[in-house]
Amino acid sequence: MAAATTRPYDVLLVEDDVADAMLIQDALTERGARNLTQVSDGVEALEYLRDPGNARPDLIVLDLNMPRMNGREFLAVVKEDAALRTIPVVVLTTSAAPDDVTGAYQHHANAYVTKPVNLEEFEAAVRSIDAFYLDVAVKPPKE
Repeated sequence: MAAATTRPYDVLLVEDDVADAMLIQDALTERGARNLTQVSDGVEALEYLRDPGNARPDLIVLDLNMPRMNGREFLAVVKEDAALRTIPVVVLTTSAAPDDVTGAYQHHANAYVTKPVNLEEFEAAVRSIDAFYLDVAVKPPKE
């Protein structure tokens, strides 16, 4: 993989497959992720994001197909929440179905990458988020 981003960033990985999660964690760590928190579904992800004791992530990497609350539902909730909608979301999923791709972008996903992960494509998606969001992101003040 190419050189790390210009600054370390925090990631929330929403992925229920343990093997995929490990591969994604390795790839993101090489890209500059400093703190990576992994949860297995949308319910856990929302609980994490809404807990004031947890650090706000700079990036969410989201699978679509998960138990309880799937990625489609989670993305819709996050992008409707004024406190969370500015967090960039990269959808990383096995589905290349046009409805899933279109639906993700309609719910304001920032990038869509299909599994099996082409690491170059995944790195390009993360790099585009780096350039457009992470380097200029301003974290909201803690209440």
